[in-house]
Amino acid sequence: MTFFDSGAWVGLMTLIGEVTFFLILGMVLAAVALAIIATASITRGKFYLPRILIPGMVLLEGLVKAFCKLLGLDDKDLITFFITLRNTMNTKAFAGTPVEQRAVFLPQCLRSAECPAHLTPEGLKCRRCGRCAVGENSAWLEGLGYRVFIVPGSTFIKRMVKKYRPKAIIGVGCLMEVKDGIDMSDRIGITAIGVVNFKDGCVETVADWAGVRDAALLGIEHPSGAVDFHSPAE
Repeated sequence: MTFFDSGAWVGLMTLIGEVTFFLILGMVLAAVALAIIATASITRGKFYLPRILIPGMVLLEGLVKAFCKLLGLDDKDLITFFITLRNTMNTKAFAGTPVEQRAVFLPQCLRSAECPAHLTPEGLKCRRCGRCAVGENSAWLEGLGYRVFIVPGSTFIKRMVKKYRPKAIIGVGCLMEVKDGIDMSDRIGITAIGVVNFKDGCVETVADWAGVRDAALLGIEHPSGAVDFHSPAE
């Protein structure tokens, strides 16, 4: 009799099978619970168990999305909720970070189609030509003490983060870009606030500049009214 025919081998395989089954069952049940909590939070406009939701949604994102769809939510609703939740959880840490240790990353798609700026190793250098809102708002942000980068993609963001090592950032972009940026920031230990564009696309998109300014003022002064970091794209 070989080892593979022995009772020890059969017992080991049975144990592995049982453990695998219960792990999968546990993941499915956890995903169902997270989907229910997320759905309740979205429909009622209130965060339930946020400290459980965040790691759970990161670990089981695919399963949670699938069950949320069964509960009537689409991906956009869930991603918007995820961004809002992360912004809320990060607000205190962001506000406690000195402004000289913060940075703002703007996507180059915000610029005018007739933009005269040229790409440099640190992104686009705004010429303040007045053809779009980037010049006025980036000047305002720099006046507060922020480093402002106008970048064509995540590669530039990683490069600037590595070079300047900000402790907190504001990321502006479309829904998925903001979500991915917050995920990336978490992985490298940076506090991030995401602001979703009003209008998506590849050319002449429209930022939620009021949301950007409100986020920028966190810890500097209290802006009047509610802060809306996640206005949906039109």
